[in-house]
Amino acid sequence: MSDQARDTARMLESLRRRRLLQGAAALPLAGLAGGAWAQQYPTAKVNTSKLAVTDTEVTVGQLHSATGTMAISETGSIQAEQLAIDQINAMGGVLGRKIKVIKEDGASDWPTFAEKSKKLLVNDRVAAVFGCWTSASRKAVLPIFEKENGMLYYPTFYEGLEQSKNVIYTGQEATQQILWGLDWAQKTKGAKTYFLVGSDYIWPRTSMKIGRKHIENVLKTKVVGEEYYPLGHTNFNSLINKIKVAKPDVIFAAVVGGSNVAFYKQLKAAGVTADKQFLLTISVTEDEVLGIGGENIAGFYSSMKYFQSLDNENNKKFVEAFKAKYGKDAVIGDVTQAAYLGPWLWKATVEKAGSFDVDKVAAASSDIELKTAPEGYVKLHPNHHLWSKTRIGQAQKDGQFKVVAESPALIEPNPFPEGYK
Repeated sequence: MSDQARDTARMLESLRRRRLLQGAAALPLAGLAGGAWAQQYPTAKVNTSKLAVTDTEVTVGQLHSATGTMAISETGSIQAEQLAIDQINAMGGVLGRKIKVIKEDGASDWPTFAEKSKKLLVNDRVAAVFGCWTSASRKAVLPIFEKENGMLYYPTFYEGLEQSKNVIYTGQEATQQILWGLDWAQKTKGAKTYFLVGSDYIWPRTSMKIGRKHIENVLKTKVVGEEYYPLGHTNFNSLINKIKVAKPDVIFAAVVGGSNVAFYKQLKAAGVTADKQFLLTISVTEDEVLGIGGENIAGFYSSMKYFQSLDNENNKKFVEAFKAKYGKDAVIGDVTQAAYLGPWLWKATVEKAGSFDVDKVAAASSDIELKTAPEGYVKLHPNHHLWSKTRIGQAQKDGQFKVVAESPALIEPNPFPEGYK
């Protein structure tokens, strides 16, 4: 063989090897054999900060309200995160390690959330935590996650005005959910007057502050009432009388947890139904409707990024898997779906970083994509929030929502909108 022929052969062999390596890099990391994991991702390399990671296992935490007034909303998150973890484990885990879960109950009590988060991070040394629902619970644990350098995947739509290296926000922030929903109400229904009502804690109050500024300063319309009630509150008759006197074009509601059951049942009993009153909620998903009863909320509207009725292949597979695990009558709401994204986003980010170390995971989070999300394609912004669409669903008697409007494109997350602080 001539020198030129040998050089050509070497070049072709080099090109073939490079293409093989590129092809291997494009495959899911779960496809590696067990021995290859240990060789390519030894524990000493992927865990330099003394997390609960061994050669075969990585421990994570779950921190939600399994009891108390918020259990009606958070049970779905617990289920969805466990489903995602089971599916990831069936694929071989994360960097060749199966995921072990330590479950803690925040019990709808913010000091308990803080206590349990410290236990998970300091005592259990978990690699990540999937948890919280209310902004009050998130605010209670945030200083602990930042002090102990933990990573929280937070699934709930929320008021924004926050960004942390130690939190990945898989739900929507206010500019995605609230502003788009109010714009839709004004354009579609010709709304001129609004009555704001919410539970009495951080998220509803801040959301309504943002909503009021948008209603008055951008839409140039009017707020004719604003009321707040404690978590767990069950007597809304006085509020309903105030609404009847004010006669708003729109009731804009952010009542949360078990209080929703009393609120919507009492609205119906008082004759405040969808054929007479327009209502847009930012806090009721299929999970809450299960307790409220479809007949008590039918015809009212909800602004969310996800509804169980979404017609796409990703969602069909997700709904089928969820019902197979939790029963044919199980329902899936917006936060449940956002919670399902958490373990998948964490897996993708850890594999991109090649490490479980929180600093490396935080640095690798920007631009992580999920093409398999039930809501459709999503992407992590450098501010640790997701690009996502916003949708309006109309509640049906069967407990589902009919999607009646959808933002034409993904909405960029902007947790610090000018003019809304």
